[in-house]
Amino acid sequence: MGEVVVPIEDDDSTQVFSLYSPAPPTTTPVLEIITVKSTSVKDTPAAAHAAPGPPGVVELESWLPLTESRNGTTFSAVSHLLCSGIGVQALLLPAAFLSLGWAWGIICLSIAYTWQLYTTWLLVDLHEPVPGTRCSRFVRLSIIAFGKKLGKLLAIFPVMYLSGGSCVTLIITGGNSMKQFFNIICEEGTMCGSKSLSGTHWFLIFTCVSLIIGQFPNLNSIARVSLTGAIASIGYITTIWTLSISKGRTNGVSYGIPEAEKTGMAGFGNISNAIGIIMLVFRGHNLILEIQGTLSSDSKRSCRKSMWRSVMISYIVIPMCLFPLAVVGFWAYGNKIPAKGLGILTTFSQLRGRDTSKFVIGLIYLWLTISCITSYQIYAMPAFDNLEFVYANSKRRRCPGWVRVGLRLFFGGLTFFIAVAFPFLGSLAPLIGGMTVLPLTFAYPCFMWISIRKPRPKSGMWCLNLGLGCFGVILSIVLIVAAVWNLADQGLDANFFSP
Repeated sequence: MGEVVVPIEDDDSTQVFSLYSPAPPTTTPVLEIITVKSTSVKDTPAAAHAAPGPPGVVELESWLPLTESRNGTTFSAVSHLLCSGIGVQALLLPAAFLSLGWAWGIICLSIAYTWQLYTTWLLVDLHEPVPGTRCSRFVRLSIIAFGKKLGKLLAIFPVMYLSGGSCVTLIITGGNSMKQFFNIICEEGTMCGSKSLSGTHWFLIFTCVSLIIGQFPNLNSIARVSLTGAIASIGYITTIWTLSISKGRTNGVSYGIPEAEKTGMAGFGNISNAIGIIMLVFRGHNLILEIQGTLSSDSKRSCRKSMWRSVMISYIVIPMCLFPLAVVGFWAYGNKIPAKGLGILTTFSQLRGRDTSKFVIGLIYLWLTISCITSYQIYAMPAFDNLEFVYANSKRRRCPGWVRVGLRLFFGGLTFFIAVAFPFLGSLAPLIGGMTVLPLTFAYPCFMWISIRKPRPKSGMWCLNLGLGCFGVILSIVLIVAAVWNLADQGLDANFFSP
C-alpha cells in the first residue's frame, strides 16, 4: 500500500485522484480515492463512505500496526534494526569456521556482511520508488517490482515464514533458555529446585510473557522494547566472547575436521552447511521497509537519509558483536562447538561452567531469554499487521481493542502449538532458510532494483545487481540441496509433541 503525495503550487487548490493500485496480498485490486491538497495527503470523507468497498489507502494505512504511527526517529530505528539483526543464530558462527578454516571463514563472513549491507541500501532506496509513494511492506514492493502474481508468489511465503517461523523458533529457544536459567538459580535440595517443569510448560510461560508485552499497538510503540532486546543481545554475546578470551583456549582443541569428511558429498555438505550458517546469521530484511515506514516524510523531505543513518549506526555495532564471537569462539573451543542448538553457549556452559560464576552464566541465559522475548515482538508485528488488515479492509473501520487482543492471542496460540508440535524446527533451519531467508536477503532486492529503477542494460549497476541476484539464487539452490543431503545422511530427530 502506498501513500501518494503530489505537490501543487496553489495551496488552496484541492484535487481528487483515482488510483488503481494492487492491494496487499490478501485482497484483490481496489479503487482507492484520496484527496491531494498542497503537499499533504488527506482522505476524502465522502469517498470513504459513499461507495461500498475498502477505505482509502491513507486511511487504511493509519489503522494498521506497521504504519499507524509515523513518529519514529533515528534512535528508534536503530533499536529495531539491532533487535532484529542480532539473533541467536550468531551462536553457531564458530562452528561454521570448522569446515571453512580461519581464512575462508573470515572471508565468507565479511562477504556476507558487505552483501547484506548493500541489499539493505537497495531496500532503503526503494522504499519510495517514485516521489510521494511509500512502500512500507516487503510484499507490496515485490508486487510493484515483479507484478501481482509473481510478486506474491516470491514474497508471501518467505515473509510469512520469517514472521511466524521466527516466532516459533524464538519460543523454542526462549523456553529452553528459561528452563536453563531456572535450573541454574534453583539448585537441587532447595524449595524451587524440587519443582521441575516440562518443556511445554516453559514454552507456555514464554508465550504468555511475549503476548502480554505484545499488546503495544504498533511498531513505533515498541521502540523501548527493541532497545531492551538490543542491549540484551549485545550483552550475552559480548560476555561470552570476552570470558572465552580471559579463560584461554580449551585443552585438546582441534581446528580441522577428519580427512574422510573433507571430500565427496560429506565435504560438500559440511562446507555448504557452514556457508548457510553464516548467511542465515544476517537476517531482518523482511523488516527493513517496515522499520523505515515508521519514519516521517513528505514531498520535500524523504525518510531515506534518516533511515540510512540508522542503518549505518546499527551496522557498526552488529559486526562488533558477530566477528569477535566467531573468531574468539573458534579459537577457544574449535571442534568442540556443535553446529546446532545454542552452539558456543552450550560448549561454554559445559567446559567453563565449573570455573565461571553461577551468577554470570545465569545472567547470560537471562539476557538470551530477554532477547528472544523482545525479538518476538518485532517479528510478530508483520503477522499482526496482516491479521488486522483483513479485519479493517472488510469492516471498513479501525480494529477495536478487543479484536486486536483476540487476533494477537490467536497468533500467539498458533505459534505456541507449532513450537510444541515441532520442537525440532531448528534442525530444519538450513533447509527452510535456504528457501526463504537467503533469497529474500541476498537476491530479491537486487532484482527489485533493476525492475523498478531500470538502469541502462550492461551498465555497472545493472551488471552488479544482476550478478549478485543470480549468484544469490544459485547459492540458495546449493544450500537447499546440501540441507536435504544432510537430512538424508544424518536423519532427523522428529520428536513431535515432545519439547
